[in-house]
Amino acid sequence: MGGQLRVLPGAVIGWDMSAALALGDALGVPPLAMAELLPVIEAVMVTKLNEQMDHSHGGKTG
Repeated sequence: MGGQLRVLPGAVIGWDMSAALALGDALGVPPLAMAELLPVIEAVMVTKLNEQMDHSHGGKTG
């Protein structure tokens, strides 16, 4: 999903959910599981990627 990010200058804001749902469908993941899990996983991914960007560009430390 790395190539399917929604971004603003200097920040990741999420995944392209249409692409995420299509990928899950192609992998045979049940739609109910995707609806439950994708938002939670996306939130963690956004937080961690933005933290990494802050640290690598000399931004906030905590």
